[in-house]
Formats: sequence, structure tokens, C-alpha cells
Amino acid sequence: MYFEKPPVYPLFDSADFILSGNSFINQHITAVSLKDVPDAGLIIEHCSDWLYEQKQSENNYKAYRSELTTYLHWCFDVAVLSPIQVTRKDIARYINYCENPPTELVGYFNVAQFKTEKTTGIRYPNSAWRPFVGKKQLGKQLPYSLSENALKTKIAILSSFYGYLISEEYTERNPAQLWFKHSRFAINRKYIKNEDDNNHAFTKLQWSYVVSTVSELAEKEPSKHQRSLFLINILYSCYLRISEISGRAGYSPMMSQFRKDVHNGIWYFYVPYSKSGKARSIAISTTLLDGLKQYRRYLGLSDLPSINEQHPIFIRHKAAAHGRDSGVLNANLGIRQIREEIDSLINLAADKALEDGFEQDSDLMRKLTAHNIRHTGITHDININQRPLSHVQADAGHESIDTTSQYLHTTQTERHQSAANKPLDHLV
Repeated sequence: MYFEKPPVYPLFDSADFILSGNSFINQHITAVSLKDVPDAGLIIEHCSDWLYEQKQSENNYKAYRSELTTYLHWCFDVAVLSPIQVTRKDIARYINYCENPPTELVGYFNVAQFKTEKTTGIRYPNSAWRPFVGKKQLGKQLPYSLSENALKTKIAILSSFYGYLISEEYTERNPAQLWFKHSRFAINRKYIKNEDDNNHAFTKLQWSYVVSTVSELAEKEPSKHQRSLFLINILYSCYLRISEISGRAGYSPMMSQFRKDVHNGIWYFYVPYSKSGKARSIAISTTLLDGLKQYRRYLGLSDLPSINEQHPIFIRHKAAAHGRDSGVLNANLGIRQIREEIDSLINLAADKALEDGFEQDSDLMRKLTAHNIRHTGITHDININQRPLSHVQADAGHESIDTTSQYLHTTQTERHQSAANKPLDHLV
């Protein structure tokens, strides 16, 4: 279909459509990736996942979506930079751009970013949309201006987004926060969000409620929750991102990704693609291997997969209603389905914790998502299971041991105890 292109593409649809993607935007981002910014596609994936986590608050979702769209327009179209290349000085350039945007990018009324073609149901970018909205007075357009509060909000949102990228190990720098620290707003810290929110892990008690709740569900309703049990098992045990076990164009997670080393007989899980852009092989526990056998027996499969097995890891309970897998039952679950299933399981576990009197734990659990299970697995392996940092680094796919070290939590008492019996000569 033909549509009039807007001067700037709105990159993200509403929460109901964000994870489905948009063919027009996909084509645009593909062109950007091939021509100017190679990781533009990965950035859009990260943004979509982060935005989807904000879906419970419509106001937050809209504010974050608008800011990310404006910022990525500047990165891709104006500065020709990946967000992970942006420095503190670049943020200053971005702010100057927002304070003095091109006239053709300023609109004077709010319009939907996407429209729906009635006959086909296809969503397409609204040519009337503009990234900057000016004000009118007595029917007259006023010169565009950016208020102090609006500027603070922009930086707060960007800082929170970079905090998310850091938690996903996609970058190690937060240029928005660096700019803020050297700005005239530095005295008032309330406008910068806490980037550590994305790094929260379930405590031992909270995670125990998740495991026990899902285990009980799997026993009572195996047709629905045997899949749920294996889902949380692999996410936690292998520190996987949702994108690494969900189906999407070009990637269909298969049982054959569980592989046996022919030399030593050790089983591992192979991730051919991740948002870090690198493949990795993950050592798996006996617990996960036993869980795999149990799950496969329920599916009517052999205990362990062959190297060529094409059976999806997670299949739908009902045939897909639309999309490329329409009418197919044995089709991989997508990002949306997996996220929603995990969110539901966490809330059920939080209900159990509340019933037992753990009100604070219950409240905290409801704020966590599938994203936090990866951090829980890493944190527990380092601090509880005492796995060597280098082993966790390799399994997590961290490029630097410094990134893995951020999950190492020790108290002063623990440090004293570990130092108390250090000998001077280990051979005496």
C-alpha cells in the first residue's frame, strides 16, 4: 500500500502492537542499519522490550515512547551515531537540537503516531505526526520552546533507558547521567531515576515462592504448566534473555540447541544469536537436565534431543491465530506470550507470599519481570552457589569480567570472615 511518508518516522507503536513490529518501520530501520548505523535494529529491539515493560502505566509508556523516538531520530538521522557511541558532549548537542528543532518537525496539535488502514487492518505511520509539539495562543502559533521541567524529564527518561542498556550488558556508559552530573540541575537529584531498578534480583525467599508456585501448578495442571515449569527453569539456570528463547523472524529456538559434547559427554545449551550479537554455549546443571527430561516426557519425546531435532522448545497450547505461524500448533512462543506468562506466574507467586504474611516481599515481587530472572540466576550463582566469576562470565556472555563482578555482593562481616584465616605461608 502507498502512504505519505512523515518527515520523521514514529518508531514505536502503542503497547498493544509494540512487540508485533511494523513492516514500514522495519524497512526504514533496515535501511538505517545498512547505510549508517549497523546496530540500529538491535537498538530498536532493546527499546521495544524496555517500552513493553512500561505498559502498565499508559502515561509512562507514552512519555518514554515519545522521548525514545525523538532521541533515536537525532542519533540515526542527525548525528549518525549508535546510542552506545554517544558521549556527554553529544547529549549536550542533542539538547541544543531539542531546544531549537527544525521548523518542519514542529506540530501544533496532537495526532496518533500510527493509523490503521480500514480494509486491510495494516498499521502505518501517520504523515501528520511530528516529534515536537508547539503551543498556540489565541489561534496563533508561538515560537517553539522547551521548558526546564520538560528538559529534566527528557534526561531522566534517557538516563533510565541507558540504565536498562547497562543491565542488558549492551553498554557500560550512561552519557545522560554524566551530562546531568555536570549540568545546572546537578544539585536537584530527584529527576534522575535509579538505574539499578533493572538489576534487581529475586531474593532466595522470593525466588523460592516462584519455584514452589510453578511446581505446584505443573502438578495440578500439567497440560498448561509443565511448559511454565521448564520455562522458569531454563531462564534462571542459563541466565537467558527472553529474546533468546522466543520465536521471531529469522530465529526459531529448537530442542537441538541442547547439545552433548562428543569428547566429554557434558551437555550444554547453545545460543546462536543474542542481543549482544554473539553466540555462546552455556553449561547446564543436573537440575536443568532433569527438568528437560521431565518436560520432554510430557511432550511425548525421548528423554534427550538429537543434534538434528527440529521440535520447538516452547510450543503454543493453541494454534496461532495470525501472523507467519497462523494455524500452526507446534510454533514457537513469541516474546509477548512468554512475557505475559512469566508476569502471570510471578503475580501468582506474590499472592502466595502475601497469604503467608510476607507483604513487603509480595509488593517487591510484583515489580519484577522476566527480565529480572536473568539477573537472579547470575546473582544466585555468584553469591549463593559460589560459582567462579570466570565461569559465570562465559555463561552470561559478558564481554568483561568487570560486568560480572557487579553481581558480587559481600557484606563487611563476610569479608572479615573470609580474611580471618588467611595464612602467610600455605605450605606450613
